Amino acid sequence: MVLNLNENLKNSAARFPSNIAYTFLNQSKTYAELDKVVDCVAAGLTSAGIKKGDKVALLLGNCPEFVTAYYGILRAGGVVVPINPTYTSGEISYILSNSHTKAVITDASLESTISLLKEQLEHLKMVIYTESIKSELSWEILFQETNDIFVSPSIQEDDLAVILYTSGTTGKPKGAMLSHRNMASNAESNSRLTEFTEEDRIIAVLPMFHVFSLTVCINVPIACGGTIVIVPKFSPSEVINTIRREKATLFAGVPTMFSFMHQLPETTAEDLTSIRACFSGGSALPVELLHRFEEKYNVPILEGYGLSETAPTTAFNPLRGTRKPGSVGIDIPGVKNKVVDPDGMEVPRGEVGELIVKGPNVMMGYLGMPEATSSALKDGWFYTGDLARMDEEGYIYIVDRKKDMIIVGGYNVYPREVEEVLYQHPAIVEAAVIGIMDNEFGEIVKAFVVSNDESITIDDVLHFCQDKLAKYKLPKQVEFMKELPKNSTGKILRRAFRVEQVEV
Repeated sequence: MVLNLNENLKNSAARFPSNIAYTFLNQSKTYAELDKVVDCVAAGLTSAGIKKGDKVALLLGNCPEFVTAYYGILRAGGVVVPINPTYTSGEISYILSNSHTKAVITDASLESTISLLKEQLEHLKMVIYTESIKSELSWEILFQETNDIFVSPSIQEDDLAVILYTSGTTGKPKGAMLSHRNMASNAESNSRLTEFTEEDRIIAVLPMFHVFSLTVCINVPIACGGTIVIVPKFSPSEVINTIRREKATLFAGVPTMFSFMHQLPETTAEDLTSIRACFSGGSALPVELLHRFEEKYNVPILEGYGLSETAPTTAFNPLRGTRKPGSVGIDIPGVKNKVVDPDGMEVPRGEVGELIVKGPNVMMGYLGMPEATSSALKDGWFYTGDLARMDEEGYIYIVDRKKDMIIVGGYNVYPREVEEVLYQHPAIVEAAVIGIMDNEFGEIVKAFVVSNDESITIDDVLHFCQDKLAKYKLPKQVEFMKELPKNSTGKILRRAFRVEQVEV
C-alpha cells in the first residue's frame, strides 16, 4: 500500500492517463496533463528556493490552482498549510507566523493583505499570485514547459505533509501536523468504505482548505483515478445543476447543505439519479433532515465522523449493510474508536464517555505546542473532547462536545438531543441550543431557531417540545432568527451565541 500522496498521483497518472482528473466550469485536465503540470509547479518552487520541509501556504478558494499547487508543493517536498482566504489579516498573520511559512500561493484579491504581511514577517520570503500580477515568482512561470524530468526529493510516509489549523474554539488555533501516512492512509480507508473507483465523479463544493474536502473530495479521487468536479462555492440550485450536467456519482456535504438542497421547491429525485451516495460530516446531521432528504431525492446519506487531527475520518455508516440514523457509524478500516471515562477506562456499551481514536490517521502532534499535544495524545490514542456512546454493534452516537454540555440544576442536558426534537417541527429548518446562566438552576436551555413559517410562535415551539423532553431539558427561552451563524463549511457555530450572551 502506498502511503504517500505524491506517489498516489503518479500511480493514477500511470494507470489512468486519459481519465479526467478534474473539471471546473468549462475546463478539464486528464491525469497525464495534471501530473505534468504538478511537475512544473514543483520544479518552479524548487528553483525558487523551496526545499524539503519548507512550509507553503495556500490561500485559495475552490479552483484548479488549489489542486495543482497542493500536489506541486508536496512533490517539491514542501509542507502545505491550507488557510481560509476569508480569514482576517490578523488570523492569517497568526497562522503564517506560527507555521513559519516561507511562501504563499494566493490570488489577486488578497494582494494588499499579503503584501503588508510580507513586510511584517521575516520568514515569508515569496508570494505567488495565480493571476497576472507582479510578484517574485509568477504562476505562469511555474507552468513553463521543460524537457527535464523533475526528480522529487525522497518523501517518506512519516514526513510532514500538511498542517491544518483548528478553528480555535478554545484559545488560539492549533496547527495539527499530518504526515503523508496520516493523509494517505485515511484516503485509502475512505476509498474502501465508499467503494470509490476510477469511474466515480465527486462534487467538490466543500472548501478545499478544509480537511473533509482535502481527503474525501481531493485525495480519494486522485488516489483512485476518479474525477473531481470542482464547484467554486455552495449554491443549492447550482450544485443540483452541476450534478445533472456532470453526471456526478457522489456528493459530500455538511448538514446545512443538505438542508438548503432539500428546501428547493422545484427539484425532484430525477435531479439526483446519477448520485449513488451522499456523505455527511462536519457536524451532527439531524435525523429528521436525513429522512426528509432521502424521501425527496431517493439517495442515501451516509453520516460519518472526523476531526482535523485524524485526517479526518474515524467512523462512517457503511455503504452496504446497516445504516443507523443518528449514528456516525462504525470504525473505518484500520481505525479504532473507543468510549472512555475520565480515567481512560472503556465504559460499558450504551454509556456516555469521551470518544478516543487510534490509527495511522492520528496526527503527529500540534506544531510547537508540546503541552497541548501531550494532553490530546496519550498512549497512541487521540482524545477528541467529544462525548459519545457506542451500542452493542459498535455504532457510535455523538452526544455532544464536552464543553457544550448544559447543566440544569445538576442534570446534564446535551444540546444535540434538544436540537433533534426541534428539527422534528415541520416549520423549523435550523436550530441551535445553548445553556445560559440562571440564578436558580445554574443554567437553563435557550434555543435559537430559523423557521419557514412566519406565523409560528414561541408558545408553539415550547408546546411542541413539552411531551418529547424531560422538564429540565425543555427550552426556557426561544429566539427566532433569519439565519444562524456558520463557519466556512456551513457548520452552525454555537459558540457565537455564547459570546453574544456574555456580551449582553
